Amino acid sequence: MKQFESFVLDTGNQCLVHDGTPIELAPKPFAVLRYLVENPGRLITHDELLDALWPETYVQPQVLRTYMLELRKVLGDDAGQPRFIQTLPKRGYRFVAAVTEQAAAAQPSGAKQAESPLPAAAIVGRDDELARLHVEREQVAGGQRRTVFIQGESGIGKTALVDAFCSQSSDAGLTGIARGQCVQGLRLTEPYYPVTEALNQLCAGPDGEAACRVLARLAPAWLAHGHPTDVAVQERTLGDLCAALEELAAEKPLILIFEDLHWADDCTLHLISALARRRAPARLMLLSTVGTRRREDHESAMGLKQDLLMRRLCTEIALAPLSRNAVGRLLSRDLGQETLPSGLAAFVYQRSEGNPLFVIAVLENLIAQGILARSKTEGSSIWERREPFPETDAGVPEALAHMIEMEIERLSEEEQRLLEAASLVSVAFPAWAVAAALSQDPVDTEEACDALARRLHFVVRAGQDELPDGSASAFYVFAHGLYREVLYHRQASARRARRHIRIAERLGEMFAGREADVARERALHYEAAGDLERAALTLQAATGMGQASVEVC
Repeated sequence: MKQFESFVLDTGNQCLVHDGTPIELAPKPFAVLRYLVENPGRLITHDELLDALWPETYVQPQVLRTYMLELRKVLGDDAGQPRFIQTLPKRGYRFVAAVTEQAAAAQPSGAKQAESPLPAAAIVGRDDELARLHVEREQVAGGQRRTVFIQGESGIGKTALVDAFCSQSSDAGLTGIARGQCVQGLRLTEPYYPVTEALNQLCAGPDGEAACRVLARLAPAWLAHGHPTDVAVQERTLGDLCAALEELAAEKPLILIFEDLHWADDCTLHLISALARRRAPARLMLLSTVGTRRREDHESAMGLKQDLLMRRLCTEIALAPLSRNAVGRLLSRDLGQETLPSGLAAFVYQRSEGNPLFVIAVLENLIAQGILARSKTEGSSIWERREPFPETDAGVPEALAHMIEMEIERLSEEEQRLLEAASLVSVAFPAWAVAAALSQDPVDTEEACDALARRLHFVVRAGQDELPDGSASAFYVFAHGLYREVLYHRQASARRARRHIRIAERLGEMFAGREADVARERALHYEAAGDLERAALTLQAATGMGQASVEVC
């Protein structure tokens, strides 16, 4: 473990600790920080970093800028007056803070596990989040109404966290729990669908008779079953239901859960808003999960959340990807063995980037391919690796690819074309390359990429580069490499080759007279297009090797 100022780099747990609180970083930013911290005080060139972290793989240098922006944000560093990472323009970076070895790893205060009546295998890597939910529950038991939003991308484990919390709350005697599911196809046709689902659960539960009596007395219009008519919906008043729910919560604390709030109808959002803003004490907890999907899919829900946050009327729990250690524990849980096959945790962590859904999909794919198989020894069986793990771009698990395809298909044809062209570069892609691939105007293309980054959760604007002619071009990053792989392979081979060649030719035009600077990048595009001769000639012309043998990797 290495310490600099108030930070500790915990290489064993793959996390950064600040004043005793762990800060989990994604795999690549952590690797960049680790390399810098392990080489303090000296210039680390771009090429050295790229070769150390991406051996035998071409990665665009602007990827490093993306990670530096993230690291500076985490460290609270200023590029103009750096305390930690100094940028040496056109050369590289230097870690300028003093680094010392820490002999023993103190247990971070934020890493303390919450006491849980559930087996540890029930949920992995969410101890802190569970502890925060239980703090909210204790406040509810004391008479404070609480509104909590759990936010995260698809597959990050929002529902699993809610399930674990509900199970623990039930075991603790807090049995007033009702859940409603928001459904995308019903948001415009059935107002209050998740609300009526939750009320039906209350009326059918252990305390159903009492719930029905309270509703009949205070909010009779809400007892309608089935698909209410427009007149029945109009007769429902939010004030009546709020009063009924608060009376139910007087008997015992009540947790009301709405899942996938990004698909909620406006009427349901109005109810949550009304309950959150009422001033009277109530042992009532509103718990909602919110995804990070397209902006138009959750604009109203996000607007409600932001307004309540600004007024300090709610709490937000944002779920980050799992750490490498947590991924290992998740694999151990699903495989049913403590000791994992060599290299499995590292491979799955790299491929999944800590998304639990992706972890399971990658694991199932390894088993389906026969790379992992059971081996019987002494009457028991364990999972073992039978073949080497595949290369990084070895394909996306079918179920996961289908999920990503569904997200992509919701986009317009023009948006799909933009993303496909973006995937030709790498996980990070510049707007000029997208424009070149599609033979479009660079300014219009950058505006279109900006619009996509504002709407999509898996594309992020990461900065801008200065081109050789002095102009600037924005660059972007796919949140997950698996999205990039799906977009890359869904293109027809001929179309993909044509676009690769356009990018290579545009690189040659931009760096005219300095072709050697981008020879390797151009050669890789030609090679991806299947034009090995031009790839070899590009490298030969840049190195002056003439007829010498050139290996294109």
